Amino acid sequence: MITAWFLAIEQLTDKRMRRPLLLGLAAAALIFALLFGAGLWLIAGAAVDGGWLERLLEALGGIAAFAFAVLLFGPATLIVAGLLLDGVADAVEARHYPTLPPARHSGVGEQLRAGLGLAGRVLLLTLCAVPIAVLLPGVGWLIWLAVSAYALSREYGELAALRRLDLADARAWRRRNRLTLFLAGLPAAALMLVPIANLLVPVLGAAAFTHLAARLGAASPGVASPGARI
Repeated sequence: MITAWFLAIEQLTDKRMRRPLLLGLAAAALIFALLFGAGLWLIAGAAVDGGWLERLLEALGGIAAFAFAVLLFGPATLIVAGLLLDGVADAVEARHYPTLPPARHSGVGEQLRAGLGLAGRVLLLTLCAVPIAVLLPGVGWLIWLAVSAYALSREYGELAALRRLDLADARAWRRRNRLTLFLAGLPAAALMLVPIANLLVPVLGAAAFTHLAARLGAASPGVASPGARI
């Protein structure tokens, strides 16, 4: 699991990653800006006339909007991850797994539908965890981190496995490897909380889970890479 993330980070300088990396950074920055703007709009709409509550909202509005953007950034980036996955995975497999058979490439429409569906499910889980993170500082953020790691690992894992497996087999593979995938989701969830670094999550997540798919047998069904370190 750790190896998969180190390999993903190392390959950021690969020229084959240049296009998906630039597209991912631009799209992630746009998504974060839109979420931040939406947070400011919601806070402005919740303002009351006069009193200490209005003053508090004015003072904390920017901070609250930033926290809103951070908490919802993960689900939103899955739309981007779905669109970038083939380019990132092709670069990873060309460099590290050149003997793999060709993957199944889906069209842009299918990738977008898959990304939207996955983002919707992760968004639902994240929204359930947000009140806990807000109401229970410290412990609540750890719970949010665990929920986000589970959600991201589930969806990134399925996206990577669907390149070579049908939906039923991809989900069965994910269930067999749920603990490893969950642990691999923790760095993704943690990076979501780090400004600037969180913009890299769509590309790094797609690359890391492509490694896991290859090393845990999803790339060649029934066969894990010999001697692979997870």
